[in-house]
Amino acid sequence: MTRGNVLIVGGGIGGLSTAIAVRLAGYDVTVVEKQADVHSSVYGVGIIQPINALRALDAIGCADACIAAGYPATAWGSMYDVEGAFVRDMPGTLIEGSDLPPLNGLTRPKLHEILTSRATEVGVVIRYSTTCEELENGPDAVLVRYPDGSTETYDLVVGADGVRSQVRRHVLDAELQPRYIGQSAYRVNIPREPEIDRIILQGGPAGMAGFVPIGPDLAYLFFNAHMERSARPADADLLNALRSHLAPFGGLTGRVRDALDDSSVVVLRPEETLIAPAPWHRGRIVLVGDAVHAITPHLGQGAAQAIEDGVVLADALAKHDDLEAAFVEYTARRYERCKLIVETSLAIAQWEMGELETFDNVGATNRVLAAMAQPI
Repeated sequence: MTRGNVLIVGGGIGGLSTAIAVRLAGYDVTVVEKQADVHSSVYGVGIIQPINALRALDAIGCADACIAAGYPATAWGSMYDVEGAFVRDMPGTLIEGSDLPPLNGLTRPKLHEILTSRATEVGVVIRYSTTCEELENGPDAVLVRYPDGSTETYDLVVGADGVRSQVRRHVLDAELQPRYIGQSAYRVNIPREPEIDRIILQGGPAGMAGFVPIGPDLAYLFFNAHMERSARPADADLLNALRSHLAPFGGLTGRVRDALDDSSVVVLRPEETLIAPAPWHRGRIVLVGDAVHAITPHLGQGAAQAIEDGVVLADALAKHDDLEAAFVEYTARRYERCKLIVETSLAIAQWEMGELETFDNVGATNRVLAAMAQPI
């Protein structure tokens, strides 16, 4: 017997993870995704899965598939200077009683395939090329109106539609939007060099370069560039712009820079930050993921927190017959944890841009990793 029917708006990492978790908690679940299929809804290159992300994925039956398809690292990372000389190790954090690695790297398309397959397996209905036009948040149900004029009713609606969320206006009074932090991230897939067996960070005079393993033979290079949003190079110029940013580097970054060629597909994404005030619900509508906490990539926690949101929301729904009580518990368990990640990730970015000269990047990273290993 079903506990109710749930609509999840958004078929990204947070939406699919929430769909699986809520379905496993006994609800009928439908996901609507505006993109045409699973592949067109995937943005970016690769993804970092810290141990807390793997724990949450394990709760929805996806961790083993992610580890099998990715690169499970035995340590979190290492730091090097601009010339490539070793500076410091960052071993990461383990979870007592768990054999999960401190880090797994994975391509984003593969993660979406795993989540989509698992969602379908447990009975989630996914409808592509679909989104809602309006929500009427009633006392007994949410009336969902679609662009073609058709309507449906659901017991609750989850807004998992990202940083530009359209569902968010139904929950928060203010028209909240993310803030561009003055930094954008270049990323490009490369063959994995043997030393890329964890996150490799190399600090330069004008930004941080780094590498993440995302498969036995695959890694990605990233560079966090300080720039005005309006100064974004044209797509055709991204490769040369990245090479220019990497010109001062020796060591691994220098070797990889010199090996980049015209076939290299470079992605450049603005880095934005947002933490929505609590509560994260109103009536029968609740928000998860980037809709309430947009996280810069400096701790690799954006997707991890979205996945955790889904697991915690499902757990709270399973414990309470009253939706209000479930939503209050969900936000109470998530808010401070997500706020810590948002604020620390932003501080690391500010340090990289020269705004926090005395900030301890490695110390802050280690403290957050230890905090994230605590129960959710």
